[in-house]
Amino acid sequence: MNIQNSIQLFRQAQNIFPGGVNSPVRAFRAVGGQPLFIERGAGPYLYDVDGNRFIDYVLSWGPLISGHAHPKVVEAIQQAAFKGTSYGAPSPLEIELAQSIMEFMPNLEMLRFVNSGTEATMSALRLARAYTKRDKIIKFDGCYHGHADMLLVQAGSGVATLGLPDSPGVPAQTAAATLVANFNDIESVEALFKQHPDQIAAIIVEPVAGNMGVVPPVRGFLEKLRVVTKREGALLIFDEVMTGFRVHPGGAQALYNIKPDLTTLGKVIGGGLPVGAYGGKREIMQLVAPSGPMYQAGTLSGNPLAMSAGIAALSLIRDETVWEQLEARARQLETGIAFAAQKVGVPVRQTRVGTMFTTFFSETEPRDWNSVKIADKVRFGKFFQKMLENGVYLAPSQFEAGFLSTLHDETVIAATIDAAEKAMMAC
Repeated sequence: MNIQNSIQLFRQAQNIFPGGVNSPVRAFRAVGGQPLFIERGAGPYLYDVDGNRFIDYVLSWGPLISGHAHPKVVEAIQQAAFKGTSYGAPSPLEIELAQSIMEFMPNLEMLRFVNSGTEATMSALRLARAYTKRDKIIKFDGCYHGHADMLLVQAGSGVATLGLPDSPGVPAQTAAATLVANFNDIESVEALFKQHPDQIAAIIVEPVAGNMGVVPPVRGFLEKLRVVTKREGALLIFDEVMTGFRVHPGGAQALYNIKPDLTTLGKVIGGGLPVGAYGGKREIMQLVAPSGPMYQAGTLSGNPLAMSAGIAALSLIRDETVWEQLEARARQLETGIAFAAQKVGVPVRQTRVGTMFTTFFSETEPRDWNSVKIADKVRFGKFFQKMLENGVYLAPSQFEAGFLSTLHDETVIAATIDAAEKAMMAC
């Protein structure tokens, strides 16, 4: 595979950007080699600057549920751009997209648009502290909720990929307000409430962990989080930046029938453009300025490009048959990769919820960060490189999720499974 143009561009980039990239996990350090520079995306495919085509399972880290450059999404963005890229003032598009989201997720009685998933989680936690008049929060080991100071504690995802400890630059007093429990371990949560009575404002959780690879909740775990938070007067925040519209049309909260107090969403609601949102119960959301005293603002929040793209993107996934087809293709892929590994005797644990999946090179069932982190990262790196050679682009980390789009049809899935069979033989 020729990547000479990518090599040349990466040399230039390393003199301009830290590590040559603008987001850490893109650097390929966990899998070897060097990043590919992408020229364009179309449907389920990426094309690099050397003309190589790849079946894409990163999909901009999840939000492109209708694939790259879907004509309806592109048309919506073009039409919006002709009218102006940003107003800094309200527009009808904000209402239309919000109403669309609320139809999928009726637990969101009110919401506020922001510009990223990090902004959404940061704002939701500030709101939880304002509402409860408490300072501490609980997160889970290996779960990533953005790069706000209080959340870069045992944060999984890119931090884990690069083998970094908790990030320097986070004040000790800020980190001290973030308590860490074990995912799928309700006893660890109960212990924290006993140690810090009447001090915990909220639990924030990825209802299906995705930032340490896909780790589903064990039966009863989410239900018990709901019980504990109600009993203790704390809020339950579902971080659905990744799971929203990915594990179910109504998110994980619909899949598992749990009603969180607050929900955060990311770029999927904007067709992949920079956007996020947080929302939930009306009585809580009314604390947000200008209705209430909790201040949060954003010049580009609700901008017409993102709103238009989101309206178009969500319109493409309303039909139940779309979800049935997505589920069928995801199941086909899950089964095919697991069988490919079994044929050559490579130990893997294949996880999937909805359109999210991970291939763990491990004999241990993924349950939490402790069980995930022992996965064979070297073997995954070999698998990643062989998949790339065979035309399949995966996230360059053992600790990330893969995603399908509506355009990953049977032919694309079959080609992926064929590539996986070849790659497993080299592992």
